[in-house]
Amino acid sequence: MSTSAGRSSRIDFMRGVAICSVLLLHFSLSYGLVHSPLELLLRPTWIAAAVNNGNYGVTMFFVISGYLITSNNLARYGHLRAVNSRQFYAFRFARIIPPLLLALVIIVPLGLLGVPSFSNSEGGHALPPSFFLIVTLSVLTFWHNVLMQQVGWFNYCLNIYWSLSVEEVFYLTFPLACRLLGRNALIVGLCCAVILGAPVYRAWHQDNELFYECGYLGCFDAIAVGCLVALLNPRVTPGARVLRTLRIVASAVLVITWLMGIDGHEVFGFSIIALCTGALLIQPYESSDTGRRAFPLRGMGWIGRHSYEIYLFHGIVLAGLRNWIPKGTMPWAWKLPLFVMFVAVSTALAALVARYYAEPLNALLRLQPLRSSKQIKQITV
Repeated sequence: MSTSAGRSSRIDFMRGVAICSVLLLHFSLSYGLVHSPLELLLRPTWIAAAVNNGNYGVTMFFVISGYLITSNNLARYGHLRAVNSRQFYAFRFARIIPPLLLALVIIVPLGLLGVPSFSNSEGGHALPPSFFLIVTLSVLTFWHNVLMQQVGWFNYCLNIYWSLSVEEVFYLTFPLACRLLGRNALIVGLCCAVILGAPVYRAWHQDNELFYECGYLGCFDAIAVGCLVALLNPRVTPGARVLRTLRIVASAVLVITWLMGIDGHEVFGFSIIALCTGALLIQPYESSDTGRRAFPLRGMGWIGRHSYEIYLFHGIVLAGLRNWIPKGTMPWAWKLPLFVMFVAVSTALAALVARYYAEPLNALLRLQPLRSSKQIKQITV
């Protein structure tokens, strides 16, 4: 499935779809896309469903993350019990923290200076300077979602980082679980328990979106689905015809569930999206997706390759737009062109950050753990 660069174009495409759904949701929350020029192209009910259920895109990200972390570490170490915790944490730090710090360096000073959309709560009240210290700490120590569960939606730019806290707690616990459980069968059992337990948690909290959407236990089932696919796929390799049928069915169920929406389906909707995404990740033995794609597919894949930086920085671009055109005041005819501009600027900024900042620092910070591993290997051999 991997390209020569070690990437999957299919997974990058799925990431692109997921991040675009998030961009649609966040833009629409500010300006609305249901009553817009899009009505000339699609039915308003379809637009509302596609746009308003963008949080399902986050679920897709969680599944992909669990799959990639598990499969990459299986490829690197041969068995999950052999995961090098020090190297794992160093690699995750190198990828996640540098661009996150850059985003915070932009958001927090603007918030402290009182720039609207950077300093205000969702209710319009300015956040006290001391609270920015707490918020920054919560983002960097991966309990931002817990803070939001206690105080509500409190800041436009910073609210979106709740999902990073979920991912990072998974990263913290992954090597520990692998070393403690040891056997793949026990890890599979843990994944199944999480997948079965998450709907119960969401049922207990389905009256509060900050709990059923943003809670650790409400999201870990999606990550567990990705881990499970990575663990079982090498042992269960469907034929091409079976796999094609599975992907068609999974895509259809995913679209139907997406259009049905989150409201009223808080308990099992996320589970269905996660399982369908997991099914789309299944591959036949020694498959490859290195072939060229049509331009729209390659474009979506390019967006997917930069999805993390887009996730971090699109809120900054949208906050600047909100300061130019206050929330809810955009004229009808401007919505679609400005949405395209918002996506273009967000992706361009993300690409620049990735190319000239995040990727060089990632490579530099990974170098020392790799050298240490080589030294250890030389000594043991």
